[in-house]
Amino acid sequence: MGFRKNSIIKSKPNFKKILIYKVQVQFSKDFLKIDKDQISMGIKSKPIKCEANKEIIKKIAKYFAISTTAIEIKSGHKSKEKIIEISQ
Repeated sequence: MGFRKNSIIKSKPNFKKILIYKVQVQFSKDFLKIDKDQISMGIKSKPIKCEANKEIIKKIAKYFAISTTAIEIKSGHKSKEKIIEISQ
């Protein structure tokens, strides 16, 4: 199953809006840039024991002013390029 970038999908139970973004991560930098369906960001955490993924989710949640539980990494858990899903 492929993901369409920045797709809006309606789920059946509550008809929530779901956004899909491609995320590119750089280490040892601290920034967040969003351009259409792509998020480029820098993080300080090292990719050990999912610390980097936790920081990515926290930064995106803070940017969109949403709960961290509304963000899910769909693919790329061990990669610098990830696909995330944001439920609203």
